[in-house]
Amino acid sequence: MKYKVHVVPHFHWDREWYFTQEYSDLLLLTDFEEVLDRLENDANYPYFVLDGQTSILEDYCRLAPHNVERIHKLVQSGKLIIGPWYSQTDEMVVGGESIVRNLLYGMEEAERFGEPMKIGYLPDSFGQSAQLPHILNGFGIKHAIFWRGISERFGTDKTEFYWRSKDGSQVLTLLLPLGYAIGKYLPEEANALRERMDKYLPVLKKGATGRHLMLPHGHDQMPLQKNIHTVMEKLHKLYPEHRFEMTSYDAYFKELEATDYPFDVVEGEFLDGKYMRVHRSIYGTRMDIKSLNTRTEQLLGNLVEPIHTMLYMLGGTYYQEYIRDAWKLILLNHAHDSMACCCSDDVHRLIRDRFFKAHVKGTELLNYSMRRIADSVAGSDELVTVFNALTEAREQQFTVEVITKMENFALLDGTREVAFDVIEKVEYDPGLVDRQIVHYGGYNPFYKYTIHMHDSVVAFGYQTYVLKQKDGFAEVVQNAVQEIDTEYYHIAVLENGQLQVTDKRTGMVHAQVLRLESQSDVGDSYDYSPLKNDVIFTNDTARAETSIAETRCGFTATIDYSLALPKTIDERIAGTCGTELGVQLIVEVAKDSPVIQVQALLENNSENHRVRFHIPTAMKQEAIVADNQFGIIERDIKDDAVDYWEKEGWAERPDAIYPFLTFLHAKGGDRSAFVFTKSTREYEVLADGSTIALTAFRSIGLLGEKELVRRPGRPSGIALPTPDSQMLGVIELDFAFGFTTLLDTNSVSRMAKRYVTPLVSYNRNGYNAMKLNDTDYKAEPKMSFISEGANHTATLSIVKKAEKSEAIIVRTFPADDYGAVTDLALNPGFLQGGQLVSLDEQGAEIPLMTLLNYLNKVNESSSFLVKRK
Repeated sequence: MKYKVHVVPHFHWDREWYFTQEYSDLLLLTDFEEVLDRLENDANYPYFVLDGQTSILEDYCRLAPHNVERIHKLVQSGKLIIGPWYSQTDEMVVGGESIVRNLLYGMEEAERFGEPMKIGYLPDSFGQSAQLPHILNGFGIKHAIFWRGISERFGTDKTEFYWRSKDGSQVLTLLLPLGYAIGKYLPEEANALRERMDKYLPVLKKGATGRHLMLPHGHDQMPLQKNIHTVMEKLHKLYPEHRFEMTSYDAYFKELEATDYPFDVVEGEFLDGKYMRVHRSIYGTRMDIKSLNTRTEQLLGNLVEPIHTMLYMLGGTYYQEYIRDAWKLILLNHAHDSMACCCSDDVHRLIRDRFFKAHVKGTELLNYSMRRIADSVAGSDELVTVFNALTEAREQQFTVEVITKMENFALLDGTREVAFDVIEKVEYDPGLVDRQIVHYGGYNPFYKYTIHMHDSVVAFGYQTYVLKQKDGFAEVVQNAVQEIDTEYYHIAVLENGQLQVTDKRTGMVHAQVLRLESQSDVGDSYDYSPLKNDVIFTNDTARAETSIAETRCGFTATIDYSLALPKTIDERIAGTCGTELGVQLIVEVAKDSPVIQVQALLENNSENHRVRFHIPTAMKQEAIVADNQFGIIERDIKDDAVDYWEKEGWAERPDAIYPFLTFLHAKGGDRSAFVFTKSTREYEVLADGSTIALTAFRSIGLLGEKELVRRPGRPSGIALPTPDSQMLGVIELDFAFGFTTLLDTNSVSRMAKRYVTPLVSYNRNGYNAMKLNDTDYKAEPKMSFISEGANHTATLSIVKKAEKSEAIIVRTFPADDYGAVTDLALNPGFLQGGQLVSLDEQGAEIPLMTLLNYLNKVNESSSFLVKRK
C-alpha cells in the first residue's frame, strides 16, 4: 500500500527543565533566528511549527524586538505556525479556569501576528484529561494531537480517532505512537536512514486508519536540520513506493478529513502507561510547589476576580492587565515539566518564585478591591465588610480580623447586633496601621482581634457591620473541652493523634481517621518507588499532646506529636530510626457543618520516603468520583492490569494513584464520604477498598533514576541530583473531609466550592498607611449582584470581566452524571441580562436573558456574557 508520509518541521521547546529558562532563551535566540532565515530564503521549506505555545514567541520578541516584523510576515504568509496555547499545559493537576486562560492568552497573542493553529497540540503532557475535547471545542478547535496515555484498552488501536467528552464535544485526534521526536536529526547516510525508518514505518502503518503517516521532524531545543532536502531525496529513493512531503499538521488533518475513513470514537481520560510513561505518581512530587499552585489558582479564580468584578460593577476600574500578569506567571509554571516538578533544583526555585509572586499579586488586588468597596460605604469610620464570592447566600461560621483602639465593641448590621466570640486579642503597633500615627507622636496601641462570627451573608455580594464602642474589656472566649460534639459528629482525639469520628446521622464509627504513614521512596521526581519488603511506619503508637477549644460556633483541636523515622534510606534498610517527623494538626469543626477542616504542619527531617494521611470511609468501593476540569470522572480503585503489566511489558505499573482538583466523593448504600483540598491533589484508595490515602509529600533526591520497581528500564529525564526535592523542613497542607448520609455529587461539589471560597473581610478603621482619594461612586452597606434561584444545582466556576468587552462572564458546570441546572437572577440595578457564549467568550447575538437559565448536560460548562447597566 502506498502511503503519504507527512514530515512536519518543528521543535519541542521546554522553556525550562533540567536547564533554566535563561539558558533556554540563549538557545532560542540562535535556533529561532535560523528558522526565520530558512523560512524567508528557502521556498522549498514550506512550514515550521513553533511548538503550539506562544510563551516562547513572547520570550523571543522581548529579547529580539527587531525581528517582530519578520515574524509577522511569516505568520501572515502561513509559513510560521503559532499557537494556540500560551504554554504546553499539564492536564492533571491544573484547573479548568487555568486551561481556559491558557488558550485565551495563547490565541490572543497568536492573533497579534496572524491566524493561530487550531489544534489542541500537547505532544508531551503526562496524560490527557477527559474534558480536553470540551475545552478545545469551546475555542472552535476540532483537532488534537498528543502522545502519552492511550492504549487499545480504550477501544481503538488506531492513531486517528474521534476523542469525545461526556457532553458530546469531540475532536479528531492524531496519536503520536512513537512521540514527537522520531524525525529528529534524520541521518543522511542511506543505511543509517533505512535502519531508522525500517524501525518506525511498521509501527506507523500498523496504527494508521488510512494512507497517511505522521513523521514529526524535530526534538527538544533542536536546531533545524540544514540538510533536510538531501535527506528527503534519500527517503524517496529508499522508499519509492511512498510519498514523503514536508507539510504541516493542519494539512495532515485536511487530507485526513477529505477521506471517508471510519474513525473510531473513544471517551475518557488517558492515563495508561502501557506504551509510554505517564508517571501516575508524579502528582505528589514537590508538594510545596504543587500546593502553592492549588492555593494560587483558588485565590485568583475564587476570590480575586469575583470580588474585583464587584468593584467593577459598582463603578471602579477593572485592572485586567494586572490580573493577566498574575495568571501568566501561573501559566508559565503550568508547562508540563514545570508543573510536574521534574526539574532541577534551580528551576524549581524559579517556579516557586513565580507562584509566590502571583500569589502576592492576587492577595494585594483582593485587599485593594475590598478596601475600595468598603471605603465607598457611607457612615462610621470603623466597620467590617464581609464578602461572599459565591452566588448562593451563606449562613455559616466565618473568621474576621478587626484592628481598632476600642477595648470592647459590638458589631451592628443596621440596628441588629451580631454575636461573636473573640478567639485572640493582641496589642498591635500603630505604625503597622499607619506610620504617620507614630510620626506625629501617637504611640497608644491598637488591638488586633481575631473573632468568630456566625451569620447569613448575601449571595455574590457583601454586607457591612459597624463597630460600636462598648464598656468593659473584650475577653477571649474559648472553653477547654475533652471531645468534639456537633450536629453531625461526635469526635474523640485518641492518644496517638488519630481521630475516632462517629457520624450521628448514620451511626457509623470511623476509626483511625488521620492515620499517618511513612513508606520508603527510592524513586525519582517522576515516580514513586518503594523498597522491596518495605517496613511502613505509622503513628499508631505515637503519644500526642492535644487541646480542644469550644466557642459558640464550633471547635478547634490542636494535636502535636512526633513520629520516629529513619533519617536516610540506609537507616531504613537497617531498621533504625535516627530522626523524627514533627506533626501539628489543627482540626476545625463548625457545629452546624459536616466538613472537618485540617491544617497540617509537618516538619520533615527524613530522606527518601512518602508520607500520606488515611481517611477511612467504612464503605467498600469499586470506584470513586473525582472532579476534573468543569466536571467529574469516576475511576476504579484498582486497575486490573496491575496483575499482568510485567508479563505484557508495560512501560510502568498501573497503580491506582490519581489526581483530583478540589474534591473526592465516595458513595455506598445510604452514605457518602468526601475529601476536599486546598493543597495536595494526589490520592489512592488502599487495598481494603475503603480507605482514601491522601499524599502529604514525597521526599526524593534524583530528577531521574533507572530500574524502579514500578517503572523498569532507563531513567526518565536524567540522573541529576535534586537535594531540595527531599523536602526537608516544614510542609503545610490544608484539606477537609466528612461523612454523611447519601449526597448527590452536585451537592458535594458545591460544598467543596464553599470550602475553597471562604468568606473574606476588610476592616475599615479610619487609618491606612497608603492613602487614596475618595471614589466617585458610592456603595450601599449591603449589596447582592447575582443570586441563585430555587432550581439551581450547578457549581459556580468563575465571575470575571470579559476579555474583550465591558461585559461580565459568569460560568457554571455540573458535577453529576445527570447534569445540573443553572438558575441565576441578576440585580437589575447593575446588570441588564446575559447570553450564552462559548469558552472563548464568543457567541451569536441573541436576546438577553434577564435570568440565566440553562440545563447543563453532564460535564458541560455554561458561560454567560452578562451586560452591565
